[in-house]
Formats: sequence, C-alpha cells, structure tokens
Amino acid sequence: MVGAALGADFLDIDGFHMILEEAAEGVPVELLNRLNGGILVLPEAKMHPGAQSGDLYIMGEYHVQIPGLGRYIALYYGSFERVFGAATPNDSQRLRTEVRKTLIHELRHHIESLSGVKDLEHEDERDFEAYMLSRFQ
Repeated sequence: MVGAALGADFLDIDGFHMILEEAAEGVPVELLNRLNGGILVLPEAKMHPGAQSGDLYIMGEYHVQIPGLGRYIALYYGSFERVFGAATPNDSQRLRTEVRKTLIHELRHHIESLSGVKDLEHEDERDFEAYMLSRFQ
C-alpha cells in the first residue's frame, strides 16, 4: 500500500501515520517512559533556521514544554513530503528507514534529557557545522 502511495504525489498523512506506527512498534516501552505527550505528526514542513538555500529541513524534534509535565516528539509530515515528494515506489523502504531513524534520534534526545546528558545535542551541532562547511566549499 505504501509503495503505491509514493510517486509523483507524496504519501498522504494517514499513510505517513501508518509508517510511523510501524516504526514505533519495535520501540521498547521503557524508552517511552515519561513521554507523556506522545509522538505527534504535525502537518507542516519545518525549515532549519540556519538553512542556506532552502535545503535543510527539520524532520523531527523532541520537546519539553514544562519540565516534568509535557514531553513529546513531533515528526513533521511536511518536511518528509518536501524531501521525499518525488519519491518512486522503490523509495518506500528509504522513507520507512528515514522515519524510523528520525524517531530513534528523537527518542535518544528524550532519554538523554531525562538523564541530564547532552551528547546528541552536541552531535547535532557538529552535524550542522559540517553542513555549513559543505555550503562554502
């Protein structure tokens, strides 16, 4: 079904939800501890504020609204749509892989936040620095 939904038109948001549910099925329930806002799919695309040419989208984010009260993960359907919009049926596995990778990345932010560690934040900063360097080479 997902393969058929890909092509000139991107997978609709309901199909995207199904891919996310598949990805979340393999996540140990212990990793979801205190993720009381859950995992949301937001319809918009979100551009990284440091994008140089409209080419760097935020695929997902981990949020702590009020410490101790509101932790959730947001995946941006519109960002996936922009990145994978011209996908062919053969790209369905690539999309599934990217959704799972994004979910795991944001879960790592959650776990690190709970433990007071910021290793992934530093890794994200290094990745952005590498992006910026690549733009000027």
